[in-house]
Amino acid sequence: MNIFFFVALVLLCVVTVAAPWRVVSEDNEEQHRLLVNMTLVKNARAGGALCLDGSLPAYHLHRGFGAGLNNWLLQFEGGGWCNDLPSCLERAESRRGSTRYMTKFEVFSGILSSNASQNPDFYNWNRVKLRYCDGASFTGDAIFDNGTTRLHFKGQKIWEAIIHDLLPKGLGKARKALLSGCSAGGLATFHHCDNFAKYLPTNASVKCLSDAGFFLDGRDVSLNHTMRYFVKSLVTLQGVEKNLNRNCTSTLFFPDLCFFPQYVLRYISTPYFILNSAYDVFQFHHTLVPPSADMHGHWNKCKLDPAACTPLQIAILQAFRLDMLATLRPFAIYSGRGGMFINSCFAHCQSESQDTWFEDDSPRINDKTIAEAVGDWYFSRTRSKEIDCPYPCDTTCHNLIPYPRQ
Repeated sequence: MNIFFFVALVLLCVVTVAAPWRVVSEDNEEQHRLLVNMTLVKNARAGGALCLDGSLPAYHLHRGFGAGLNNWLLQFEGGGWCNDLPSCLERAESRRGSTRYMTKFEVFSGILSSNASQNPDFYNWNRVKLRYCDGASFTGDAIFDNGTTRLHFKGQKIWEAIIHDLLPKGLGKARKALLSGCSAGGLATFHHCDNFAKYLPTNASVKCLSDAGFFLDGRDVSLNHTMRYFVKSLVTLQGVEKNLNRNCTSTLFFPDLCFFPQYVLRYISTPYFILNSAYDVFQFHHTLVPPSADMHGHWNKCKLDPAACTPLQIAILQAFRLDMLATLRPFAIYSGRGGMFINSCFAHCQSESQDTWFEDDSPRINDKTIAEAVGDWYFSRTRSKEIDCPYPCDTTCHNLIPYPRQ
């Protein structure tokens, strides 16, 4: 037999035998991903609880089991905001403003995982992902209608409609509950935490967690209040002010500032955990260095890779971190039931991604992962207020650069 023919025959056999194993391996990996179907809130229309485009709001529910049968974890989806008609009209024609464009199945991982080895404290709870389609962190209550165009700014109503849909499904009898969220969803927990507790039995253990939702009311590198002006226009357009914490709005001269967590946090009575990067990538790109403050792109390389930042840019980033820590200082010192995990990773949202939530190489502070810190706080196993050293000292970081698109 010709040697070349023999070698070719052997390689063909190897490929033929190996290929099915490769396919099976991929199939097995796919089977281990938890895909949860969407539930539309059918009764929402009667109360006007509609997405920007008028479609029905939705959530994804994966039932708890075993010891977690009567425990509930609700996770607000994130995804930025819209603060004017053009941006809201654009949003209404996307998955951020309409359930018509959303995926009908969502992957549950990280804090939503049903795998005990990947989510040891909450894996067997009832876990719910609240889809985000209003553009104001579930707080708006207004309608825009000029005769040809109609936008529904009904985030507050959507929140209420989803809760009322879940109460008879077991939420109303919850023994333990955690309201959480990521980014704009993390911000939503600040505005709905105490309200959430009021829906549940008085003897239930109810707590709240914000992941990457502690947005600062800070100046950008050109010393302008870019984020403050953005929030003011958002609050006005979407009719948010009446749904903000009344203790806060009655105290501040500018009530719209109560949209920022730093002003409302002191009035929240439900136990609270703040998970945030001190170099949060969204705030780095939109609060500290928004495009309007860097017209010539001097920060472009730094935004893509912190190792490419100049000494001056690093100094500005360190000042931003110190500003966040100073703002959180009263909570860190005086909140007896509060928890914190403020790391120094260039990231945004770390609870829904398995590699940052709980893996062997996940980010750590004092050798504690985010999942362990949150679990220790929720179950009162130990004090859980972790603050990282400044960049670049933390070698466990997953620096998720560039900032993932909303």
